[in-house]
Amino acid sequence: MIGFRNDSTNRTARSRVRRLAGIAMVLPLAAGALVAAGAGPAVAGPGSGPTAVVSMGDSYISGEAGRWKGNSLTNTGNRTGTDRAWVSGSSYDPGKVYGATAGGCHRSDSAEVRSAGAIADVAVNLACSGAVSQNVFRTSNGGVAFKGEAPQADQLAAVAASNNVKVIALSIGGNDLGFADIIEECAYDFALWNSYCYDDQQEGVNGKIDAVMANVGKSVDEVRAVMRAASYTDSSYRIVLQSYPSPIPRGAENRYTQSDWSRLNTGGCPFWNKDSDWARDSLVPQIANRLKGVAAAKGAQFLDLRDMMQGREVCAKASKQVTSSAPASANTSEWARWIDSSETQGLVQESMHPNHFGQLAAGRCLALVVAQPATSGFGCKNTAGTDQSGMYLTPAS
Repeated sequence: MIGFRNDSTNRTARSRVRRLAGIAMVLPLAAGALVAAGAGPAVAGPGSGPTAVVSMGDSYISGEAGRWKGNSLTNTGNRTGTDRAWVSGSSYDPGKVYGATAGGCHRSDSAEVRSAGAIADVAVNLACSGAVSQNVFRTSNGGVAFKGEAPQADQLAAVAASNNVKVIALSIGGNDLGFADIIEECAYDFALWNSYCYDDQQEGVNGKIDAVMANVGKSVDEVRAVMRAASYTDSSYRIVLQSYPSPIPRGAENRYTQSDWSRLNTGGCPFWNKDSDWARDSLVPQIANRLKGVAAAKGAQFLDLRDMMQGREVCAKASKQVTSSAPASANTSEWARWIDSSETQGLVQESMHPNHFGQLAAGRCLALVVAQPATSGFGCKNTAGTDQSGMYLTPAS
């Protein structure tokens, strides 16, 4: 037995999870999009001008879900202090967090490249929620525009010409693998079908992953090509290729029983224990290990984030939802955005991404790894009960 359901609750759940199809777990020509903290003077380039750190890729580095400081069941006002887009009364302005990219690329003010601190003079965020590898490639080599913006490698060319780029952080591949579809199917299997998703989904991942990793490798090659064309040597900057953190805990670490509706209606994590264990201990490590291989083959530094949110995931026993008696805090609150199945708070596409606290942690990880030799790979973990200042590196496994 994997739990119980009845017809009336199934009908309710069906309407709630129908919206899950919009999840963008992935999980954006844009001279205006180039700058997170200013694009620098018109003439610079390698060895001169302001130093720059650039982020490229998908929603896990663009800043998706940066609007939220934990998760709260309160649907009014500032949602018990979790909603950074709150203006007053029942008025919300996502542009306070995402700027002009609200509703699109979702480049938040706390995105990893912005939260990393003073690792460069300029922080430039080119990443876009929903992006796949083809949105990174140059147009001349198969790149595809996305959400009204040129491919990210083409945007990088302008940044490289006007700044002295020192670090390029890349997160890509999740959308190529179909993260959103995996989340949707696993949620449906919990809420509707009384079945597990891990077996079918693992088969699908296995069938795609070789081609996906080839495209991740090509993404690194495209970045190299742009930088060489801008007169950079490969040793004059570093590419940091990062993996993905798990937004959900193992079954035994979930604070809600799987035998009723609390995981969906209260916790916002509608997944069976077996599916949770598969995601945490099989899928996320499989992807991380393959990305590590790409980094090694392409001369990039590897940043392994698989354990970054351990104990801070949605529904984790070691963390809490935000309430009037448990205020939003990076020390105690969840670091990932839940699935808002009733769609009463913000956009579904924010679901299952590192929230504001998670992004601060990712930024700290980036700062820590950049302080290490570019030839070394590392994992990044959190210290229980502390904020992002407790992040620390371990040798990549």
